[in-house]
Amino acid sequence: MKKLINTPDHLLHDALAGLAAAHGDILTVRFNPDLVVRNDAPVANKVALIAGGGAGHEPLHTGFVGRGMLDAACPGAIFTAPVPDQIFAATKSVHSGQGVLYLVKNYTGDTLNFEFAAEMAELADIEVATVLIHDDVAVQDSLYTAGRRGVGLTLLLEKIVGAAAEAGADLATCQQLAAQISAHGRSMGMALTSCTVPHHGKPTFELPADEFELGIGIHGEPGRQRAKMASAAAIAEQLALPIIADLPFQAGDEVLALVNGMGATPLIELYVMYNELRQILNGHGITITRRLVGNYITALDMAGCSFTLLKLDPQLTTLWDAPVCTPALRWGV
Repeated sequence: MKKLINTPDHLLHDALAGLAAAHGDILTVRFNPDLVVRNDAPVANKVALIAGGGAGHEPLHTGFVGRGMLDAACPGAIFTAPVPDQIFAATKSVHSGQGVLYLVKNYTGDTLNFEFAAEMAELADIEVATVLIHDDVAVQDSLYTAGRRGVGLTLLLEKIVGAAAEAGADLATCQQLAAQISAHGRSMGMALTSCTVPHHGKPTFELPADEFELGIGIHGEPGRQRAKMASAAAIAEQLALPIIADLPFQAGDEVLALVNGMGATPLIELYVMYNELRQILNGHGITITRRLVGNYITALDMAGCSFTLLKLDPQLTTLWDAPVCTPALRWGV
């Protein structure tokens, strides 16, 4: 294992310290428990948005803290859910009296711990609402979840609902909007290689050089099947068609497309995949009117990518275009 770390035990602390050093103008990092909070929190007369999950998926979620997106993020250890006390501490830090919305990827540890934190918040007279994100069409159940996994749509939901909260939407409206996005977005991913968790020191799974894993999860969970390596066009079709069929998307739809790298895929390859996705959608009469290409929801050093499509309407498009200022997303400011 070759990694730019000091020791596995100090990896998260060191990374958070680096995040604070690089982006202290946007966010504040607190330790014991570990929290990343926007500098101006709590923001008066604003619904607060909190997300969290295991480290190793950067920039998710810590890189999306800031104006127009998350008020706080709770990073757990590598691929490990944040604990309830940590989530509750974040809740108290950003609550301004307008309520707090938990945006939770559908993984068993995340859902349980955010539920416990919501109960703690209720006892403290803090109003909390929760939305589960479950956009992965690859498998119904996995090693980490009952039901579909929450993956690429998480980023799009955090940005759009974050814009609504920044504009003054109340808690019920933000929760309803998040549920709408969750209902109209779908994702699927693939892997060329495994990732290596520093504490383990070896790949999570073995993948022959002439095969790829279709429908992989962001923790290295198995997907739908293993297949022989193929062209970018063929792999893109195997990712895109199940997404199109699942919602279903229809001719005439406008969509936001995310082509996301899993951590070790060069940007040149992601643009190849974006072009293939665009051609597939054009063939179905679906138009990409907004797009994002890059490494946004990763799995450490895994090579591979995922596609996410969100059906747009004028409201969602306007909220996507609204200003955002975070370490990983920044425009209109």
